[in-house]
Amino acid sequence: MINSCVIPVVKSPKDYQTYRISPHDTNRLAIVFDPAIANTSLTCCVEIFDVGGKTPPNRHQLAVEMFFVLKGEGRASCDGKSMPIKAGDSLLVPATGTHVIENTGSGRLYTLTIMVPNEDFAELIRSGTPVELDAEDMAVLGRLDALMPC
Repeated sequence: MINSCVIPVVKSPKDYQTYRISPHDTNRLAIVFDPAIANTSLTCCVEIFDVGGKTPPNRHQLAVEMFFVLKGEGRASCDGKSMPIKAGDSLLVPATGTHVIENTGSGRLYTLTIMVPNEDFAELIRSGTPVELDAEDMAVLGRLDALMPC
């Protein structure tokens, strides 16, 4: 038996690189892990949707995309089917499914978004404009918002 130790990669929100793919997009993507960091064909990011924000309709030839709603509420549509989503909900979009995620709530919508295989998703994100995470984003990602009284 071969004993080997794999050292995991650990990051915190302050390490995330965040981008807006197109200047007029109403969502931002904070890369958690991608092929350059994880040495495997996946992209994991936190997607942040402004109030009223949404993705453009898109589809992937090979990749499966999963969204886990961290905070907020919205609507997910795929191939003509639409459903509300809220914190704690998960959505799995099959390859070739044309989909849109939109924020229908009164605050920002945050999703953990994972695509496998990468299918050039990380490269698309990184081709956008770098942006910073603000105090609200850092509070959500650090779960500091959960410690605040209602």
